[in-house]
Amino acid sequence: MSAARVLEKLIRCRVNSRMTALWQVTQVRELCSVSSAQEVTIRYSRGLPHVTVPLPSRNERCQFTLRPVTHNVGNFLEMLKQEDRGIDRAAILNMEGVRIAASCSIETLMDDEFWLHLNDRQYHVKPPKREKITSEELTRLGDVQALVAQLYEALNVGEHQIRKERELNSKLEELQQKLGPLEVKKNELDLKASRKTNYLTWFGLGLMSMQFGILARLTWWEYSWDIMEPVTYFVTYGTAMAAYAYFVLTKQEYILPDVKDRQHLITMYKAAKKAGLDLNAYNDTKRQIAEIEHDLRRLRDPLYMHLPAPPPKSGNYSATEIATSKKILKEALERASGINQSTASKISNLLENTGNPFRSKK
Repeated sequence: MSAARVLEKLIRCRVNSRMTALWQVTQVRELCSVSSAQEVTIRYSRGLPHVTVPLPSRNERCQFTLRPVTHNVGNFLEMLKQEDRGIDRAAILNMEGVRIAASCSIETLMDDEFWLHLNDRQYHVKPPKREKITSEELTRLGDVQALVAQLYEALNVGEHQIRKERELNSKLEELQQKLGPLEVKKNELDLKASRKTNYLTWFGLGLMSMQFGILARLTWWEYSWDIMEPVTYFVTYGTAMAAYAYFVLTKQEYILPDVKDRQHLITMYKAAKKAGLDLNAYNDTKRQIAEIEHDLRRLRDPLYMHLPAPPPKSGNYSATEIATSKKILKEALERASGINQSTASKISNLLENTGNPFRSKK
């Protein structure tokens, strides 16, 4: 055999070996791609797990974004069934083959490995490990949140209070402007109703005086007490019946101040209806003004504004009261027994130098 033929055979063997190696590499890559396409992968992005699942009907991979706290296993399985209508059976089992309930949260599911069953296919899922926050880190995080809240309050609460106070003041001005003409009409009607109610009270007193005079005339001039005694009894009993009838009709006890107030309100409402004044709108406006004034008092409260409470106001005394109180105290010290001259002089000097003497008591 010549050297040329030997060289040719060596070249052919090398070419064949290289082609065989390339073919083997290609097969391995295809097998790797097929195996990776048939696996369920999980990766975290911005704190949310993104689960990539191969759909059995379409032979394609689909990514699902889950929320660890609000989503559960049932929501995940419903997402799979909605995305691929060919999924008849979907379940998640732990490594011991026990089915995981649909109410289990995604956060709990991602703690351990599990099996995903889609129809007759099974996928072994291995979630990536996550770093859990320790109690110390939670405490630090709480301190940071409290500090951020304090900074936000210091920077924005004052501006918010000013804006809210301006808003309430503008509403209060509008309501007071709206209440002005209603208040004038209501005061006029209130005055008229008060006059009419007073007239009725005096009229009732006149009727009672007339009744007294008639009974007295019949008792001492026309007839005798023997005849008028039953009449006065029936008059008294009739008055009691009238008071009871008032209670039955009004569901209120017959008390003279209450009767007067009720008659005043009835008269004022009748007059307002004739004058075209809506007392319900007036009362609603007054209620809104009272609520806004209450909100303003709360908004200006030193505790709400995180300011120290104002000191209690001391009594203001005139110069005459101060001089009188000092004089009385000096005389009491001079007359007191058991106090030597030095002690009396010290107390007298203390009274002279103090700026808040006591009020004199007689």
